[in-house]
Amino acid sequence: MEFMEFFSNYGGLVMSLLGAAVATALPGIGSAKGVGLVGQAASGLITEEPEKFGQSLILQVIPGTQGFYGFVTSLIILNKIGILGGETMMVSLQAGFYIFMAALPIAIAGWGSAISQGKTAAAGVAILAKKPEHMFKAVLFAAMVETYAVIALVTSIIMITGITL
Repeated sequence: MEFMEFFSNYGGLVMSLLGAAVATALPGIGSAKGVGLVGQAASGLITEEPEKFGQSLILQVIPGTQGFYGFVTSLIILNKIGILGGETMMVSLQAGFYIFMAALPIAIAGWGSAISQGKTAAAGVAILAKKPEHMFKAVLFAAMVETYAVIALVTSIIMITGITL
């Protein structure tokens, strides 16, 4: 089977799977980077004040949510095209392209916001170090970045569920 024949037969499925992969991979990379940034910042604090481990862990977990959002989006895509149900559908090239495009909001915004959220939460470790009673303010600063990942998640879900196969 030559490439063009393969692409005309399976291009929609390939594009859909690519959308699911991008929806998981980019926010996952961003979350790993964000969580790592906070972990680096918190490690210095914990060497001096180990009792602040639990509070710093809260800050470290926050940038991980975007990776979860991307994963949920991928599950929705895989369910839509029948991979999770065991009955993979034939997806038209047009529908596959739509699914790929619908995955981009969470893929791109999730990636960028996870890194930004990690930087914000890492800065919150300084608040925890100097004024632990203001820990909630550090969490709020980081949570504000989350808003844009949630908007992207909802946008991707609305778009994916609205695509007719």
